[in-house]
Amino acid sequence: MNIIHAPNELKAGGRKVCLAIGFFDGVHLGHQQIIRQTITDARQHNAVVLVLTFDRHPNTVVAPGHVPLLIYSLPQKLRAIESLGADTLLLIRFDEIFSRQSGEEFIHGLARDIGQIQSLCVGADFVFGHKRSGNVPLLRKLGGELGFHVHGLAAVSLDNQIVSSTRIRELIRAGELDTVSQMLGRPYAISSRVIQGEHLGKQLGFPTANLDPTGLALPPNGVYAGLAYVKGQTYRAAINIGFRPTVALNSKVVHVEVHLLDFSDNLYDQELEVQIAEKLRDERKFSSKTDLKKQIVHDISAVISRLK
Repeated sequence: MNIIHAPNELKAGGRKVCLAIGFFDGVHLGHQQIIRQTITDARQHNAVVLVLTFDRHPNTVVAPGHVPLLIYSLPQKLRAIESLGADTLLLIRFDEIFSRQSGEEFIHGLARDIGQIQSLCVGADFVFGHKRSGNVPLLRKLGGELGFHVHGLAAVSLDNQIVSSTRIRELIRAGELDTVSQMLGRPYAISSRVIQGEHLGKQLGFPTANLDPTGLALPPNGVYAGLAYVKGQTYRAAINIGFRPTVALNSKVVHVEVHLLDFSDNLYDQELEVQIAEKLRDERKFSSKTDLKKQIVHDISAVISRLK
């Protein structure tokens, strides 16, 4: 998938463009419906598929006090979109200047810079532009003026529950990860950059990769069995999410630590994706590091038995 950062970078070669727009956090079943409709339109009209998304949640700029915790990191989101078969992704930097555009200005600018739009696909409740001035009725009005068809797709339901990023975040925090995976259409995974830790795991004899969970929605604290993906290889992993009460007294910072089985390479500053398979136990404080080490051995045995 080709990633561009401005509409005029698109090289459509004279072909029309079928466009999907959204923030697409989690790239869940509803988002997939939007992108797949765009791909279907493009195949019917020999057009270019263009998915437009943003580098950060719009609330980061327009409502800093109401920024939701995200389901996916940006690299994880882009990989999920690519897996659906998009030709090109337009990654817009959402900043103060961009946020001042009205909905109408935004669409006219896209039509001017990318060429002829054949179709535009969004969710039915999609709003955009300064003070949320754009919506599906406005898109249909502009489509009539500029010659493109608009799909405003209704939300997808699963077991009588609306599939939405907001609902998925709630389910993650509640630990209902099987339902999360169903709504995502793929196993739930945390993906983040590996950062320097305090080497506490190494001191205990179980080195860990420390993920940066800043801004991410996380499952309840505890120890989980999972799978880590590194350079095309899959490793079983024990994952600890929490405050590490045995070794870090009075810590209020949540840590995500991943012990990869049968792995010893350096992962610092790499993006590590970890699929959460099953919760093994709650986080708890042990009376000594010796007792903690014994429990970690037991946890690793549990990972091996559950992920054969």
